[in-house]
Amino acid sequence: MPTTDLTQIHARVVAVLEKRFGDAARALAADADLSDALDGFDSLAALEYISAIEGEFGIEVDFVGDDVRHWFSTVDRTATYVRECVEDQAA
Repeated sequence: MPTTDLTQIHARVVAVLEKRFGDAARALAADADLSDALDGFDSLAALEYISAIEGEFGIEVDFVGDDVRHWFSTVDRTATYVRECVEDQAA
């Protein structure tokens, strides 16, 4: 069963960012705005980030119904969004 532990989800979200941004991602504050904190986190990088999160957690992001600019703007928000998706899938 996929984890709903927010700490584990947070670590996996950071790992996704590390694949693209290296050590800069590991040093991020959990509430840091990704577009401000990571050089090169532009709209294309954001789409790639969301796609990587979908693959990592086996979820599907609703680009129309969900405010992806909000949910994928920080590590904390992304982890919270993922946990909600995983919980919804388990229900």
